[in-house]
Amino acid sequence: FCDLCVSLIISPKMLLDFLAERKNISFTACTVQMHLSIVFGDVECLLLAVMAYDRYVAICNPLLYTVTMSRYLCKQLVVGVYAVGVVDSMIYMCCTFQLSFCSSNIINHFFCDVLPLLALSCSDTRINEIVTFAFMSCITGSSFVTVLLSYVYIISTILQVRSPKGRHKAFSTCSFHLTSVVLFFGTLLFMYLRPTSSYSMDKDKVTAVFYTLVIP
Repeated sequence: FCDLCVSLIISPKMLLDFLAERKNISFTACTVQMHLSIVFGDVECLLLAVMAYDRYVAICNPLLYTVTMSRYLCKQLVVGVYAVGVVDSMIYMCCTFQLSFCSSNIINHFFCDVLPLLALSCSDTRINEIVTFAFMSCITGSSFVTVLLSYVYIISTILQVRSPKGRHKAFSTCSFHLTSVVLFFGTLLFMYLRPTSSYSMDKDKVTAVFYTLVIP
């Protein structure tokens, strides 16, 4: 569901812009697109960590899986993930749209995102950079550490399995998730955890394709 939402937020408008001679987006549409893309971006990032923990419990503690990953806990995790995404997005929105945009109104990107808008601002964006770095570090960092620790224990457990067939089955269970993790976190870290002074719009448009369209 989350992957579908990410694609639906960005793809339709992007395809229309490819066909249209005059490419534009209203302030309201830009605000909504940016808000939803941040929400579902955060949700996807955190859900990857939740899925890694789920795989850890399933492989390392299979007998306790149904007790540990109960339906109630899963509901709590999903609600918590979406709550974090909404709060994070609202903070980004408040920080971004209090800036002054007194020069160009041309966004050199295929959707409304934080960094392209910061690049258009004629205000001092250092506070925004700090906020972006802080929240991205918390959300991405905590998710990445969860994934990393989960896979350390998963790989350690798999290597203790004597049956080659059993090892292969366990690795194949995690392979798709691990690929998504590498693509998502790699592009996300490259895009956001650096100052806007080193921001290259043309290069980063290509990078953004991976975590907004390819991965979903």
